[in-house]
Amino acid sequence: MKISKEVTKIENSAVRLTATIAQEDVASGYKDSMAKYSKNIQIPGFRKGHVPVAVLERKYGEGLKAEITGELIDKALNEIISAEDMKDFRPLPYSQPTFENDDMPVLDTTKDLTFTLVYDIFPSVEIKKLDGIKIKVPQAEITQEDMDKELKSIQERNATVLDKKDDDPLEKDDIVTIDYKELGDDGAVIAGSEREDFVFTEGSGENIFKIDDDILGMKKGESKVITKTYAKDDKDADLAGKTKKISVTIKQLKIRNLPALDDDLAQDVNEKYKTLDDMKKDISRSMNLALERKLDEIKKQGLLEQLVEKNPIDLPKSMVQAENDGRWRMMAQQFKTTPEELEKMVTASGQTKEAMLLQWVGDTGKALKSRIIVDQLLRDRNISVTPDEIEEEYKKIAEQNDISVDEVKEHYKDLKAKEYLVDEVKENKLFETLYKEIKLEKGDKKSFSELFKDEAEA
Repeated sequence: MKISKEVTKIENSAVRLTATIAQEDVASGYKDSMAKYSKNIQIPGFRKGHVPVAVLERKYGEGLKAEITGELIDKALNEIISAEDMKDFRPLPYSQPTFENDDMPVLDTTKDLTFTLVYDIFPSVEIKKLDGIKIKVPQAEITQEDMDKELKSIQERNATVLDKKDDDPLEKDDIVTIDYKELGDDGAVIAGSEREDFVFTEGSGENIFKIDDDILGMKKGESKVITKTYAKDDKDADLAGKTKKISVTIKQLKIRNLPALDDDLAQDVNEKYKTLDDMKKDISRSMNLALERKLDEIKKQGLLEQLVEKNPIDLPKSMVQAENDGRWRMMAQQFKTTPEELEKMVTASGQTKEAMLLQWVGDTGKALKSRIIVDQLLRDRNISVTPDEIEEEYKKIAEQNDISVDEVKEHYKDLKAKEYLVDEVKENKLFETLYKEIKLEKGDKKSFSELFKDEAEA
């Protein structure tokens, strides 16, 4: 087939493809198709395979012309995009080429057939030098206070809960059950503000009106009306700059009976521990591993954010849509429902699908751009991994998780899991080379707890 073509890049990583099929190919294609239809179509008064072409044209002319036009265009398009010079202009799998302005050409066997299609292609990006990129990495360490907090958390998870005596006052760390309601200026209960049997730990701040200090010292059965004015910059927009009047009744008071920090507790936590010191060493190892991973994540995110900023990428609309659709399906699976039902639930709650996605999985465009840049850098720098490097990774994973290398290999026996591991090792190699080409600066000093608190509040 004799075809001429012209490809023009347009916005959002899309292209306009204008192609022309030579008249002789149009005519021969039309003739071949009509001969095929003539053999297969049955029309009353004619034997199958003996329907004259003129009869077909008279009876089905326009419909057949449209169908043959589509066949010619499909054949031409497949030939065009399979050419070597079109490797950077091939349609994305989820971007179906469409006629520009829905303008499908009309077949005329006496003329060339020209058509124009638009479709999305994979975005191109040329990674510039890394000059000028600086990343501040927090100077974090695990302090004794961090270790004490972790040990206290283990004690609390293994604590027994006992009722306090009726005349015992509410103290910090007690588990308190309250009824509360909001009152108007006239003292009347504001409809819908009542809440019964609300449970929280005193001093944790895990209650709507932040009344920990106001109810401290109260006893079971006591009631109190609290008038509280909140700061204008309070994080809760519903409270900021407002004065609230809350009626509170103490329903129950309980105390956590913390177990002693000793060998018995360690053995209760995990049978692999023989002594408290065993457990402390394991906690320290886990915390150091978490710290190492967190600092590496900070470096990677800092580098990617600057690379995305320095290397603009024009994302195709279909790519963003496909990514959002995939994320939405994953969210639906987490909620154990269908994507359609999840959208109904979100809409009914007054939210939008887009807002929900942003809240749960972050900025899709930013994530796609980061992925494209990493993939491009892997190709540009020809990053690969050897079998020996994968073996080293198996050993590292085994050590980190306190399991055998054979157990790790069993986990990665699945082909997809193995491919994921290889990709991860390749990316890690890439980032290690990039870190040598940028400036890593010392950031603020932070404890382990502060570092992860910053993440939770982000």
